[in-house]
Amino acid sequence: MTRTRWLFAGQLGPAFDDGGRMLIIEARSVFGRRPMHRAKAHLILSALRHRARELGDRVEFHQVQRYAEVVDGRDDLEVIDPTSWAARRFVRRRGIEVLPSRGFVTSETDFAAWAERATSGGKRLLLEDFYRTARERTGILMRGDQPEGGRWNYDADNRNPPPRGAARLGLPEPWWPREDDIDDEVRADLDRWQRDGHVTLVGDDGPRRFAATRAEAEHALADFLESRLGDFGTFEDAMLGGDWTMAHSLLSAPLNLGLLDPLEVVDAAVAEYDAGRAPLAGVEGFTRQIIGWRDYVWHLYWHLGEGYRTGTNALGAHTPLPPAFRELDPALVESNCLRETLDGMRRHGWAHHIQRLMVLGNWALQHGYDPVALNDWFVDMFVDGTPWVMPANVIGMSQHADGGVVATKPYAAGGAYIDRMSDYCSGCAFNPKVRLGENACPFTAGYWAFLDRVEPRIRGNHRMAQPLAGLRRLADREAVVDQERHRERW
Repeated sequence: MTRTRWLFAGQLGPAFDDGGRMLIIEARSVFGRRPMHRAKAHLILSALRHRARELGDRVEFHQVQRYAEVVDGRDDLEVIDPTSWAARRFVRRRGIEVLPSRGFVTSETDFAAWAERATSGGKRLLLEDFYRTARERTGILMRGDQPEGGRWNYDADNRNPPPRGAARLGLPEPWWPREDDIDDEVRADLDRWQRDGHVTLVGDDGPRRFAATRAEAEHALADFLESRLGDFGTFEDAMLGGDWTMAHSLLSAPLNLGLLDPLEVVDAAVAEYDAGRAPLAGVEGFTRQIIGWRDYVWHLYWHLGEGYRTGTNALGAHTPLPPAFRELDPALVESNCLRETLDGMRRHGWAHHIQRLMVLGNWALQHGYDPVALNDWFVDMFVDGTPWVMPANVIGMSQHADGGVVATKPYAAGGAYIDRMSDYCSGCAFNPKVRLGENACPFTAGYWAFLDRVEPRIRGNHRMAQPLAGLRRLADREAVVDQERHRERW
């Protein structure tokens, strides 16, 4: 029997096409489960429709309410293993032939074998160990059995603050895709679906900034390599209010759509280093993001199990997300860092990793936002948000809700970190050096209030011994905690 391959939205590039018949299903129910950023809904729909057009006579393309309307009762389908627990359960219940997953550098079989070895003797899984193993296996940035340059990790040479007094890094404007008739149709459909009550969309309406086709993704990759890779490592963690892209690649969305293969992306970056056009430190940092962290959180999604997302709340966080988050409304926020980050999300459906971790995640951690709700918000509000990418990032690293499975300590910080790594504090209504009073920084005061709240739960964590000792020495501890309990301006 000739098989027809069902492509999901994360499988739209050439790595998932072996030349046979294809099936693409646009199921409207996917976009109506929870409120979603309009930029994300637009990108997914545009990518599905563009791929269907490219495949021409080789594809069945269906626009329906639910997947089951197309696949139930068929015995001719195959699928490359999908990228969520729910999708995998759906295809297996219907007896669809399942092929091994693609789109990652380390296979699921290889990760399982590595994890078994890594945890022998009661040891924990560590990203750095996984990353080194991936480098050794692939030969990427290796000289024989030694890392290029003699070091595995160049963090010490990366992650500088932004240039003093700069409003922007001064890099060329990134290459942006040009919308076409498919994007016009998508925009009209989203307008109608929202008007008819089928979907709830938040955030601004375009223009589309992220690649929806293979050709666009190749343009975006080439632009990053030429214009921003050289500065990526240096300013990897820096933030500027007037520069939302900084030196970041903007490739997470096309990677998660399957339009780019991670190995081709890394190989292209390494080629820039080999040609003397990019520094080793930045190329190594970028490589670690792709074959290290990205692959690692993919495998942790399966390794930790379907219950990981909802199964633990180690810090007892239950506060609902506030309207400023749910509605992406920066007008409800006074602090520059949080307002600028939410405003960028509203406009683009994207923020870079330090804005996610040390602004949004840090704020949510300090205020005890429900980690499951926050995880789902990250999935729904970011153009690159997927069910597999967020749990380890949000439940684990950002919110420490897993009690230390992914990260060994909570990623909490006061305003001093944001002041050092950004220009946000300049002209802000709050002072990052002040923790008590009318101009007390919500992050600085919130840091101490957070430690006060979770002290009983984390006092056994040796990495938190020094911060907790500082908390106990705080002369105005009770006043700060009371202030933050009743704070109205943030």
